[in-house]
Amino acid sequence: MNPSDPRYFIREAEIPGYHPANHTGTLNKRLIGPDTVGARQIEMLVGHIQKGQGALPHAHPGIEQVCYLLAGRAVAQVNGQRQELGPGDCCFFPAGAMHSFTVVSEEPVRVLVVYSPPYEELPDRVVRP
Repeated sequence: MNPSDPRYFIREAEIPGYHPANHTGTLNKRLIGPDTVGARQIEMLVGHIQKGQGALPHAHPGIEQVCYLLAGRAVAQVNGQRQELGPGDCCFFPAGAMHSFTVVSEEPVRVLVVYSPPYEELPDRVVRP
């Protein structure tokens, strides 16, 4: 992003996808973040996750995460709690909390994910069991 040409409006179709580390069957698109709009305190992405796939157990020290389901069904686990989620449901993963997220529906999951501060998929910002 060029600081002299700020960007405030994002179209998902214009954002390249990536396959995040420690996830299977997942394609993410970073909508809001340092590279797209220059955000420094928040990052938002949309994830597309295939049946039976998702995030393997991991934690983000110093980073809070919210997942809001747009389509499909998934099971989220965090700190010993487990819940099945559907469209309109959301979950919160506290900073440093071990968590996982697995699609259980036949249809893929479409999920909105918010990180604060930005995670940016940097390998040194994740802990695996």
